[in-house]
Amino acid sequence: MSTQNSAQPLQGRVAVITGASSGIGEASAEKLAALGAHVYVLARRADRLADLVARIEKDGGSATAVTADVTDTAALQAAADQVAAEHGGADLLLNNAGVMLPAPVEELATDQWQHQIDLNITGLMNTVGAFVPQLVKAGTERGVADLINTSSIAAQNIFPNFAVYSGTKAFVTHLSRHLRVELGPKNVRVSAIEPGIVGTELQDHVTDQGAIDWLEGSKGVIEWLTPGDVADTIGFLASLPPRANLQQVTIMPTAQPS
Repeated sequence: MSTQNSAQPLQGRVAVITGASSGIGEASAEKLAALGAHVYVLARRADRLADLVARIEKDGGSATAVTADVTDTAALQAAADQVAAEHGGADLLLNNAGVMLPAPVEELATDQWQHQIDLNITGLMNTVGAFVPQLVKAGTERGVADLINTSSIAAQNIFPNFAVYSGTKAFVTHLSRHLRVELGPKNVRVSAIEPGIVGTELQDHVTDQGAIDWLEGSKGVIEWLTPGDVADTIGFLASLPPRANLQQVTIMPTAQPS
């Protein structure tokens, strides 16, 4: 698919973003819209989505809010049906919804384990199931589609008390490698983006005191990434020529050692 112009390389494309009510998802929606895509923003918080759509439209972009929980397969399928009916289907999916709840494994915080697995793994797979058929169709018809999965540097490195979260993100990265091999021949590029510490709402959900202390202490020595930094990278990935696929991108704060 050829781009329309250098300022809006995603003109004519249709992007779906989960976890769009805050953080990386919110910033990515604004970025992809600025690059010319029509963005469907999905999350549970309808009020936040309405505000986001209003900002995007004020800035000259195009967006649609869809209230949906990625753990609800019926809601996701309804969202996919809406995208297909209104725009012929998505050709860009940012699989971004997630939660981070570190705790020592000996605390047996099984509810937190399950919540992370449900959202970071099952929710991601639900979204893949709902939208990958549209991506494959777009790849066949338009020559390019993108599946971008938000992983984490925790998929690669070791962080005490983050075992379950890190395990879910390792799943995301490894899954992405496999899906790239499956879907690449169908003109669907697959990328995993692995940020280091980003200033988002993820930290607000942390209840483990050791993790809270570590995160707070890091602020004094590390300038954290912003959601916009990650969004810019996602925009770059989606704007590459169709022949080029960055399969795995690690973006770290300059001063974060690991």
